[in-house]
Amino acid sequence: MMKFKNMFSPIQIGPMTVKNRFVVPPMGNNFANSDGTWSDESVAYYGERAKGQFGLITIEATVVHKGAKGGPKKPCLYDDNSIESLKKITDACHEEGAKVSIQLQNAGPEGNAKNAGAPIQAATAIASADGRDIPEEVSTEKVYELVKGYGEAAERAMKGGADAVEIHMAHGYLVNSFMSPRTNKRVDEFGGNFENRMRFSRLIIEEVKKKTEGKIAVLARINSTEDMFGGLDNHDMCAVASYLEDCGIDGLHVSRAVHLKDEYMWAPTGIHGGFSAELVANIKKCVSIPVITVGRYTEPQFAEQIIKMGNADLVAFGRQSLADPHTPQKAMEERLEDLTPCIACLQGCVANMYAGKPICCLVNPVLGHEKEGLPKAEKAKKVYVIGGGVAGMCAAFTAKRRGHDVTLFEATDKLGGNMRLAAYPPGKGDITGMIRSYIVKCEKAGVNIKMNTKVTAQMLKEDTPDAVILATGAETLVLPFIKGIENPDIVYGVDCLEGTRPVGHKVLVVGGGMVGAETADFLAEQGHEVVIVEMRDAIGPDVIHEHRIFLMEAFEKYGIKQITSAAVSEIFSDGVSYKNAADKSDETIYEARGFDTVVLSMGFSSRYTHRDGQNVVYDFAEELKDIVPEVHMVGDAVRARRALDATKEAYEVALNL
Repeated sequence: MMKFKNMFSPIQIGPMTVKNRFVVPPMGNNFANSDGTWSDESVAYYGERAKGQFGLITIEATVVHKGAKGGPKKPCLYDDNSIESLKKITDACHEEGAKVSIQLQNAGPEGNAKNAGAPIQAATAIASADGRDIPEEVSTEKVYELVKGYGEAAERAMKGGADAVEIHMAHGYLVNSFMSPRTNKRVDEFGGNFENRMRFSRLIIEEVKKKTEGKIAVLARINSTEDMFGGLDNHDMCAVASYLEDCGIDGLHVSRAVHLKDEYMWAPTGIHGGFSAELVANIKKCVSIPVITVGRYTEPQFAEQIIKMGNADLVAFGRQSLADPHTPQKAMEERLEDLTPCIACLQGCVANMYAGKPICCLVNPVLGHEKEGLPKAEKAKKVYVIGGGVAGMCAAFTAKRRGHDVTLFEATDKLGGNMRLAAYPPGKGDITGMIRSYIVKCEKAGVNIKMNTKVTAQMLKEDTPDAVILATGAETLVLPFIKGIENPDIVYGVDCLEGTRPVGHKVLVVGGGMVGAETADFLAEQGHEVVIVEMRDAIGPDVIHEHRIFLMEAFEKYGIKQITSAAVSEIFSDGVSYKNAADKSDETIYEARGFDTVVLSMGFSSRYTHRDGQNVVYDFAEELKDIVPEVHMVGDAVRARRALDATKEAYEVALNL
């Protein structure tokens, strides 16, 4: 009997039959061309998810009105120019048995006047956030014109082979700005009571249905709640869902929040799949049409329960479909150990989407390169990879899959490097899944793994590999100009996380970047009394916004004290002395003393390097260049940075061996 039988049962949405309940939701990816057409990369990207057996694939938010383009690489359907490129996507997906829905969007107050080349518009002239353009209030006459734009775009989507369209009515965009009393202060027929605020939505649905003549399914993307005081809450959205069903909508795709609360739009690592499930279940009770639930779904187990309980009809695996486009296929074949899990780091997807760059993925560096495939090596080489962190493992299994003879060396008894320790702080446990998936990939590819082995130049002289990839990673940053920093009483953050050195009750953490802040959180959760000292004027300024919200909540909950703008000058066994980093004229030496343990967590620096003036000298790499024909360096071995950079570099090097 199939393990996930509910997830693999077909479902009817309007005139469309979807083969299973796995959905790719619409996600901005910046793969489109600047003229609003879809690129060959877009075709390969969506086609790969269809090959992975997703039943319904939703194409990213597509602009329906000229002058409403929110980013330079947004696809557009306000003229016929894009139909041909859309057809390539739908053909590629249909070939694999997937159905295609296309999201129709006007970003409204969340748009960008510079990118759009026109003023942005909304129900009322209220800026969506500090620093954003103030939108123009749409005139009553213009509202009726905008309605027509949705109908025309839907007709073009149908000509491009789409099986469905999804009208975007969530996240504070144009339609949502009319629906919500928080953003709609109009006094014409589109403002005031519920019926009036919903009028724009109803007219759009009627126009889209008229233009598509019942030939394709018409869905709506709505919030389960706006998560804002005075905004639409879950009870309001139950009424909205029921109203939209009465308007003739064929299905609902239920997301959550406006951008001011985007930690609930794309939840960070510590928030797991189903965090909005109960809100969606309430909406499902109010309608008889199919409901898609979305929100940090990574593995299929809970998704199966949701369908089984009747709390939703389909489950959208958003960032998981970026991390592993073959998630449904692996679930179907019960190869779940082969799954590459999304760790919700937000480094390559959300950050790049906002920056207008093509999205990429820390755990899946193939994302955005589907078109290239994995070409076989012209000549099989003997490749040594030194270092078993994520960069080393990624390089190893990629090179092996290309046909090289690959040996991976790890100096310790565990693979994963510093990324393995990144899983220890609260809310970061899912990172372990990534490490394990990389180990499985190495093993299944046939990489020869040698543990507890420190590679020397002499060894390489004797073994004569054709290429060496140095992925030796980084070690705790120790700044020699800080007096007392070599004191053996000082505990390094990595040793504290891994439990190799004990820590007393009262702890001072030196370093308030991401590493130090998460170490402080780790200790405070265990009941330690923690103080953190940082040179900058804030704790965790390098932490991604959505993660930082929950990190700072933990600081407040556990009463972690903060000393900021503090340039540490000396470290003692029980504390530090420091100067005022914000005011150089202040010569006072301040002290924070009386701690049981001082934990050093100021970040990392690459191993086997030294500075020669302004230049960094890569000692081991320089030594090897006379011995091995090809020497490559990847990840933190080059410079301590994000894991996203490490896997990206590792993949590129392995691709070019």
